[in-house]
Amino acid sequence: MDCVFCQIIAGEIPTDIHYRDEEVIAFADINPVAPTHLLIIPRQHIPSLAHLPDDETPLIGHMVKIANQLARDEGISESGYRLVISSGQQGGQLIPHLHLHLIGGRQIEATLG
Repeated sequence: MDCVFCQIIAGEIPTDIHYRDEEVIAFADINPVAPTHLLIIPRQHIPSLAHLPDDETPLIGHMVKIANQLARDEGISESGYRLVISSGQQGGQLIPHLHLHLIGGRQIEATLG
């Protein structure tokens, strides 16, 4: 298994798990850009958002729901946070496994408005 996220899901790489259920797990990013920087990933290997099958679109809603819950748990829901999904190399995706970044705990500069 070459995918580092699949290795984390399989328990082969230890990490700081913040949430898990039958569809997703969430853990701390190893290169955080803010005091709170968590990744929410599906247990199913989906290479990117562009590869998300039509019948799996509810998965994105579940990932956002968990991100909102984690933002409350982390105490950043009222002050604000950013959710980011990058897709593909030119989109800035570094790991070829669909993932959602939850970033907060400090002022984040507006880049798109």
